Amino acid sequence: MASNAGLSRATFAKLSPHPYLLANLDPLDDNVQPARSNGRAPDEVRPTTINLSSLSHPHGSSLVRMGDTTVICGIRGETILTRDIPNHRASNTDSELKDYDLLVPNIELATGSAPQFLPGGPPTTLAQTLSTRIYSLLHGSQLVQSEDLRIWHTRPSESLVADDDKMDEDIEDAGVQDGEAYVAAYWVLYIDIFFISFDGNPFDAAWAATLAALRDTKIPKARYDADREMVLCTRKDPKPLSITSMPVACTAVVFTGKETDRPSDGKFWLLVDPDRLEESLCDESVTIVVDCQERDTRILSMSKHGGVVLSPKLLKSKGFIEWANARWKGVASAITGNQV
Repeated sequence: MASNAGLSRATFAKLSPHPYLLANLDPLDDNVQPARSNGRAPDEVRPTTINLSSLSHPHGSSLVRMGDTTVICGIRGETILTRDIPNHRASNTDSELKDYDLLVPNIELATGSAPQFLPGGPPTTLAQTLSTRIYSLLHGSQLVQSEDLRIWHTRPSESLVADDDKMDEDIEDAGVQDGEAYVAAYWVLYIDIFFISFDGNPFDAAWAATLAALRDTKIPKARYDADREMVLCTRKDPKPLSITSMPVACTAVVFTGKETDRPSDGKFWLLVDPDRLEESLCDESVTIVVDCQERDTRILSMSKHGGVVLSPKLLKSKGFIEWANARWKGVASAITGNQV
């Protein structure tokens, strides 16, 4: 006998995605609140859970889950001598992180995390795009301080060994005198982001995992041994990165009701924290990165992709900023474990 329960929301959404989403967002009954196919309100985000130190071997790690999107991030540090950096300039103290590629993010969309990710293929365009966006935001937000990655060495009173010509040239150019300290090496942070489950809004999840893992990262104490010409590390008393900011990304997509016979009269809806189905129905998105640790909201970046609906006036509206603030509170609370 047939069940009396009827078809579920997920079944209707798969059978007729555009009309079903439009019918829920623009109900004919004024007493019915607009909703999405998954039952969430347009401004409602999925719950966020974050676990730190999930991996044993990296220097910092995190596991982030936003709905059915699950990301794990591991950060491992490796040392590099300044003499091995081709474009190294001892006098450069402003743009070391970017000039010497001391932050190296990499994103992998695992086979089985979503139907479109097949085994044996090259890195997808989406993975490369996400890596580029994470790289840009790492430098744009100045989340990591270059001072944390420097490994200092004091120049001995006697002259340096004759076969260390490259390092000798560097410190001579910087005007380092006998008995003064100089940067002999750097830590390079390799940030590996791995999607276990992919259900939309990958950038917000990947960035939250990166932020949480960096706040969890502890760098071993290191020193340069001039006799061995190498960096020596100790496991005792590792030093955490001095990260004081808390930038959080908030992404929304624009649904216009296209590809449906039902007229929408030019209306459009902003759907915060979209899932994979909603992303497939929309061709325009906007991402805003904010830091609300102070009383005033600090907007670090705002980017829009595709479409022609969103205007600068709408992006700067109070409502959208409030959505970003609410998103920041949820992610910050999940990372720190304290109510923000």
